[in-house]
Amino acid sequence: MRNRRFVRINADDFGFSTGVNQAIVTAHQKGVLTSTSLMITGDAVEDAIELAKANPTLSVGLHLVLGMGRSVLSPEQIPHLVDASGRFPDDPAKAGLNYQFNAKARRELPLEIRAQLEKFRQTGLKLSHVDGHLHLHSHPIVLKHLVEFAKEFEIPEIRLPSEELSIAIAIDPSDRVAKTVGSIVFAGLRRYGETLLRKHRIHFADRVYGLLQTGRITESYLLDLIPRITANVVEIYSHPAIVVPGEPSNAPLNLGFAELEALLSDRVRAALEQHGFELVGSIG
Repeated sequence: MRNRRFVRINADDFGFSTGVNQAIVTAHQKGVLTSTSLMITGDAVEDAIELAKANPTLSVGLHLVLGMGRSVLSPEQIPHLVDASGRFPDDPAKAGLNYQFNAKARRELPLEIRAQLEKFRQTGLKLSHVDGHLHLHSHPIVLKHLVEFAKEFEIPEIRLPSEELSIAIAIDPSDRVAKTVGSIVFAGLRRYGETLLRKHRIHFADRVYGLLQTGRITESYLLDLIPRITANVVEIYSHPAIVVPGEPSNAPLNLGFAELEALLSDRVRAALEQHGFELVGSIG
C-alpha cells in the first residue's frame, strides 16, 4: 500500500456556464477527469447539479466563491463583503486584504462561508472536498472558518496548492516573475494550512498542480509534468470549457477547450498509468 500512487484530476468552476458543465461531464465520461468543484452561485448551477446526479461516479466538492462571483447571502446581510448587486471584488488581493484588516468584513465572512456550505448540502450531493475560486479559501482567516465548519458539514479534504517552482519553469519558462511570486506566497499559505489541517485530521494532497500554469493545462504540459512528479498523493486541477455563444469564458486565456482535449487524451491516460498513478475521485 505504501508504494501505491493516487491522482485526483479535478475541474474547477462546475456551474459557471453550460459550456463549462458540458466540458466537465465529457472529460469525466470519456477522459481522465475524476472530480469537480461546484460554484454554488454559478449561472448554470442547476444544470451542474442535474449533471452531477446523472453521473454519480463524478466526485463533487464545493468551489467556495469569495471573489469574482456572487454571494449566497444578500448584500444587506454582508455589506462589507459584496457590492449592492451581491458581487465580491474581482481582485483577489483586494478581497484578501479586506478579510484581513476589516473587522466588519471578518464578522460577516463566516456567515457567507456557512451559507455556501449549507446550499451545497441542500443539493443532496455528497461533499468530496472544498477548494476556492481564485484560491481565496487558502486565506488563513477563510481556512480557519472552513476548519471550524468541517465536522458539521463533513468536509473530508481541503485543497492546499503546492507545486515545485523549478518544475513549472522547466516546463514553461514564461511569466517567471509571476510564477516565483505566486510560489512564495502559496508556500507560506501551505505551511500554515498543513499545520491546521493535520491538527483537525482533514486530508490534503501531497502536491497540487495547476496554480503556476493556470489556464494552460494542455496535453503537452501534462505529458511533461507527469514523469517529473515524485509525490504519491496528487491533485491536478484545470478549467476545461466548451465555447457556447453568449456565455462568458472562465479561462483568462480562453484555452478551456485545449484543457478539455488534454483531459481526453489517450497519451495523458497512458502516461499516468506508466508512472503508476491510480485515478481516484477522493484522496481522503
